[in-house]
Amino acid sequence: MLKLLYSPTSPFARKVRIVLAEKKIECEAVPDAPFEPTSQAQRWNPLGKIPVLVLDDGTSLYDSRVIVEYLDNVSPVSRLIPEPARQRIVVRRWEALSDGICDATVAIVQERKRAAHQQDEGFVARQAGKVSAGLAEMSRELGERAWCNGEAYSLADIAAGCALSYLDLRDPGRDWRRDYPNLARHAEKLGKRASFVDTAPPPA
Repeated sequence: MLKLLYSPTSPFARKVRIVLAEKKIECEAVPDAPFEPTSQAQRWNPLGKIPVLVLDDGTSLYDSRVIVEYLDNVSPVSRLIPEPARQRIVVRRWEALSDGICDATVAIVQERKRAAHQQDEGFVARQAGKVSAGLAEMSRELGERAWCNGEAYSLADIAAGCALSYLDLRDPGRDWRRDYPNLARHAEKLGKRASFVDTAPPPA
């Protein structure tokens, strides 16, 4: 059976878990904290990061973008990455934008863990600016469409939903729902899907 090393709060791991659920692929989910001495991440990923998907033959896949592409190709159920090149690029662009918002948010969280006198407020401001610009682009791209890629539910929606949820977890003071009501409506719709409900991160 497939095995996924993940963190319950990681938006990247959540993206993989949602894809697994949507594709109806059985997988053993193993919580792992890369910074703990008991972590198995380094064994399967030389970068020591999660998520990591371990295949039946012992091959390991990382990072989340590689994993979700593998999962979408391994099963014909509910294709999440369109085959037509133009639609495929749109979906992968949404994924890159969503992951970038998460990367910037993670960077802020890590910086805030440093002693107050060591924190670089300029660095934090730059990362926060990336999040703001990313949200504005998300809102512009989505417009009034039902789905991110304009065609159907896809990996684009999964990635965007994970990013918006991660902001609620790690940056609760940012009122993105007020600024971008179309994103708020989309996030609410996605949040009702069983795959999103079942993978919701624990409260901070």
